[in-house]
Amino acid sequence: MPANKAKNNEMRLPRHVAIIMDGNGRWAEKRFLPRVAGHKAGVDSVRAAVTICGELGIEALTLFAFSSENWARPAEEVSLLMELFLSALEKEVKKLHKANVRLRIIGDLSRFNAKLRSRIADAEALTAGNTGLRLFIAANYGGQWDIAQAARRLAARVQQGELALEGITPEALEAEVCLADAPKPDLFIRTGGEHRISNFLLWQLAYTELYFTDTLWPDFDAEQFKKALADFSRRERRFGKTGAQVRSEDKA
Repeated sequence: MPANKAKNNEMRLPRHVAIIMDGNGRWAEKRFLPRVAGHKAGVDSVRAAVTICGELGIEALTLFAFSSENWARPAEEVSLLMELFLSALEKEVKKLHKANVRLRIIGDLSRFNAKLRSRIADAEALTAGNTGLRLFIAANYGGQWDIAQAARRLAARVQQGELALEGITPEALEAEVCLADAPKPDLFIRTGGEHRISNFLLWQLAYTELYFTDTLWPDFDAEQFKKALADFSRRERRFGKTGAQVRSEDKA
């Protein structure tokens, strides 16, 4: 997969970065604040990530904002998260539009209330023609749900006689999952000290480089992001080939 290069050096950059923004609640608890204060503080780190990706020419950024499992959290926290999501859409979308960012929300949006779904549609419509960074926000998203909904689409086509059973291939399924029209994530980042992917982009992360950091998301600033990018740039991505083959191709 091709890699971008920063204009001011030879650091290889990913085309697509995917992030689990973990640690907001613990950040707040360490400061004896309500957990929602951590989620609010995390918005600044989102802005920093979007800015860096735009400046460096990274094509796509996917942020895991709310998983399908997060509904199991205390009802008050879920309600506050929904309010924060709505507020962020209302406050940030014009800034994203001005920065030429194209926004899209991925996940099962049917569980959100009508007002939030309307704001999502408005934000996507406003930024649909932008040609800069493609920003994907995963909300009520789960990797298993994503694969299941893709499988249902293929099964419907088989049922309707549009697709033979033999046509259900990895390539066909890949065309139906979320982010099918985006480059596959090259770099996955998880903040907050956990070392798992937590049902995030299970299909899409098959060959993604994984980066874990103890830094809590509200503290994941521009310097921390660049540290992750530098780590990625030092890795040799072989995709089943030998190291010698990859190095030969890089020289070509």
